[in-house]
Amino acid sequence: MKSLQYDGDLTGLPVSSNSRTYPNAAFGHMSDEIRLGYQAGVVSLQSPTYGRLWVSVEHHAGDTVSSSQAVNMVTAAEQRTGQRPRRRTELLEQRIEAFVRSRKPAEERLETQKANLEEAVREHAAVLRLLKTAREAPKPKPKRIATLERRTVRRQKAVEIVQKKLHKTQKLLIAHLEMEKELRQRLEQFQKDNAENLHPVTCSFRLDAGFGTYKNIALLIEMGYEVYVKMHNHKIAQMLKSKVDETMSWQPVGKNAEMIAWKDFQPEHFPYTLDVALERFYTGGTVKHSTLAHFGDTPVTTDLPAWFAQYNARQTIEAGIKETKQVFTLHRLKVRSEPAIFLQEALTIFAANFIRWTTVWISQHAEQDEKTLPVQRMGIKKQVQVAANTSAVVIQNSDGMLLRFSSASVFAGKQLFFRDRQPTTRQSVFLRFLRFRC
Repeated sequence: MKSLQYDGDLTGLPVSSNSRTYPNAAFGHMSDEIRLGYQAGVVSLQSPTYGRLWVSVEHHAGDTVSSSQAVNMVTAAEQRTGQRPRRRTELLEQRIEAFVRSRKPAEERLETQKANLEEAVREHAAVLRLLKTAREAPKPKPKRIATLERRTVRRQKAVEIVQKKLHKTQKLLIAHLEMEKELRQRLEQFQKDNAENLHPVTCSFRLDAGFGTYKNIALLIEMGYEVYVKMHNHKIAQMLKSKVDETMSWQPVGKNAEMIAWKDFQPEHFPYTLDVALERFYTGGTVKHSTLAHFGDTPVTTDLPAWFAQYNARQTIEAGIKETKQVFTLHRLKVRSEPAIFLQEALTIFAANFIRWTTVWISQHAEQDEKTLPVQRMGIKKQVQVAANTSAVVIQNSDGMLLRFSSASVFAGKQLFFRDRQPTTRQSVFLRFLRFRC
C-alpha cells in the first residue's frame, strides 16, 4: 500500500488592524507582517485520483505559532480520515529507559548538595556561636568581633550559594520527573492505539521550519510517521557547516540549490538519529543555508535530488492556501463571530474538495463529444470564477440531464450531458448543485 502523504501548515487570516469587532483576534505573524487576525491550521492529503484534498482545518487566534500546533494538526488529520500508522512504542520504551538513566547524575548531585548544605549550615551556626561568645565576653575584643562578623557574612553567603544550587537541581529533577510521567502516559496511550488499530497504514508528514522543533519531530516519529521537515533551529545549519571539509562535495539538487547529507546523524539533546542535509541556495550575490531532516525507511541520503524534490513538493499546500484565499476568497472574513468564522473556513475547504470530486465525476459520466465542456482542462480558478457564473439552462427528460451554456457566453456551443441512470448519493448532490447554480 502506498503511503498517505500529508502536508500541514498554519496560515494567517488578517483583518483590519483598527477593528474591534472580531472576537479573540490577536496580532501575529501573517504574510511576513505583524497583523491583527486569526490563524488557520490546515492539513492536506495528496490523492492519486483527485490531487490535493483538504483534510482538516482548525481555527486559532492570530498570535498562535506553528511550533505549538504540529500534534494538533496530526491528531485532526487522524480523526478526519480515521487512519493512522502503527505507533513506534519500541522507540518510546527505549527513550524512557535512557531518560530514566540520565536522571542518576542529578540524583547523586542532589545528595551531595544536601550534605554540603548541612555542612555549610553547621559552619555558619558555629561562627554565630563564636561571635555571640566574643560579644558577651567580660572584655570584648573589637578586632576579634569584626573578624567573626566578616566570617559570619561569608558563611551566610556560602549557605545561600549551596541552597541556590540545591534548588536548581531540585527544579531540574521535578521537570525531569514530569517529563518522564508524560512519556509514560504517552506510551500507555500509544500501546492502546496499536491494540485498537488492526489495520495500520503508512503515513508521511511534510512540515516547514516553523514546526521543526526537536519536541515536534520526536513526537511525530513516535506516532509512527515518516517525517520530512526543515529544522527550526538555525544553529544546526551552522554546526553542520563546520563539519563540511574539502573531502566532501556539494551535490546539485536544483537550479540554484546544492546539498550535503549525513545518514543516521545524532543531534545533541535529541533521542533519535535522523537523516540530515545541509542545503545552500544561491540568491543573487548571497548564499543561504538551511537544514532538512528526515526519519523513515526511505533511503533519502542515497538520492539527494529526490529528497529535495520530495520535501519541496509540499509547495502543494502553499498553492492550496493561495487558492482558498484568492479563488474562494477566504482572505475576506464575511462574519464576525468565531463559530461563523470557523464555519466559513470549513465550507471553504469543502468547496475546494467538492470541485475536485465533481471534476472527476464529470469526466467519468458526461457524454464525451466535440460539444462537451472540457472541465478537467479548465483548472479550478476558471471553473469557480467563470463557469460557475456563466448562464446556462438545464434540460431534463427521460434520456437524462443536459446542461447547455448560453450562446452569449464564453462557453457558447458547449454542454454537459448526463445520460439517465440511477444516481449515487454523490451524483444526486452534484445534480442538485447544477440546478442551484443554473
